[in-house]
Amino acid sequence: MARLLGSELIKIKRKMILFLVFLGPFGVIALEAVNFGVRYDWLTGVYKDDLWKGLIGEVSMLSVPTILIGLTILTSMIANIEHQTNAWKQLLALPISKTKVYSAKFLLTVILLLISCSLLMVGTIILGLALKFGTSIPLVHLFKMCFYPFLAALPILALQIWLAITLKNQAIPLTVGILGTIISMYAVAFPDWVPWKWPLLLNEWGKPIFSVIAGILLGFIIYLVSILDFSRREVK
Repeated sequence: MARLLGSELIKIKRKMILFLVFLGPFGVIALEAVNFGVRYDWLTGVYKDDLWKGLIGEVSMLSVPTILIGLTILTSMIANIEHQTNAWKQLLALPISKTKVYSAKFLLTVILLLISCSLLMVGTIILGLALKFGTSIPLVHLFKMCFYPFLAALPILALQIWLAITLKNQAIPLTVGILGTIISMYAVAFPDWVPWKWPLLLNEWGKPIFSVIAGILLGFIIYLVSILDFSRREVK
């Protein structure tokens, strides 16, 4: 698996994929820098009781749709490497199981998104310090804001990479991902069982961890189903 993952990393080396991993968190932090720069007095007045919590809340509102659209684009670009060169047959002709090939691409996507979430966390800290919000950084709260939405979005990630790998026409998974991102922006009023609501970390119990647990469990189930489907499918 390690060698397969290394091979996948080599494939994306000269692609725009790594650039997108940095672009997502950079874009969110840049927009919030402009937001606070333009409305500094008003925002610091609104969040005067806890400036760091206010900043984290503002960042989180942008980070959720960024994660969803980001994983949509990343999964499509990673899968499209083989689609563009018609290399699936050659790849699967090697003495490597389909399960490992699929898992390597899934794991690569997870790693890239975790890097992106880490950069978002670091960027938020830098922005807060630059805005002179002090050094009493609520690291636990910040960690949850940066990583919980991604973990809650694992079912969406599993679905997107399943579609991206099994469908040569990437317009379909991209359309599904974009529509899902739009739906998530209005998912506050949705029932708690809707997966596109889970990255918002909102539920009737008021416990974000429940959304995370649901995301991990359903994500794992979809991952297993997609592996079973891919292993039986005749990929061209």
